[in-house]
Amino acid sequence: MRVICWKTIWLSIQTMELFDNLMDSLAEQSYGVIDSFLTPEEITDLVILLRERHLAGRFKTAGIGRANDQHIEAQIRSDHILWLETHSTAVMEQVFFQKINELIQCLNRSCYLGLKDFEFHYAMYPIGTFYKRHLDRFTTDSHRKISVVCYLNEDWKTTDGGELVLYIPEKKPIKIDPVGGHLVCFEADLLEHEVLPATHERLSLTGWLRTY
Repeated sequence: MRVICWKTIWLSIQTMELFDNLMDSLAEQSYGVIDSFLTPEEITDLVILLRERHLAGRFKTAGIGRANDQHIEAQIRSDHILWLETHSTAVMEQVFFQKINELIQCLNRSCYLGLKDFEFHYAMYPIGTFYKRHLDRFTTDSHRKISVVCYLNEDWKTTDGGELVLYIPEKKPIKIDPVGGHLVCFEADLLEHEVLPATHERLSLTGWLRTY
């Protein structure tokens, strides 16, 4: 898949300001970043929800593969995850879903991607954990179009590590710090990527924008 985006006059000024650079970047280099997609207050509220669910024992060690073929490979992936429910009654999760729906609408109208749905999970990386280089899209399932990572790390420093590394064909790898509130989007079937180990716990909302 190669994303080609077209700006159109129907977009509101507010929406254009939020998503314009992202759409340009996706079209030009297959990835983009939105600074401050979440406010500090929204990050704090989501982290509270994450920690409540973690203390309740709802997180599981993440596996690789799909459905019945999924298995644990600690030497490849060592984070812990909890899938979000779209009918969640948590106000802050619904706020996040609303923002993602707005992003989907803009991408569909400007990039003609035909996105219909999304799926997200909380991801918790304890100190020193990682996710080796991989591609998000399954060979037997082409529905994942855009990978999305929204960081929930408060007061993250460059020296903390935990960068997302994007491997762009015929270019040098791009490293992105997991700064709280920032949202990263990239083409799920094109860019291999990995998560480097960090010296602090690393938190995010990670998921995919999908067709049916």
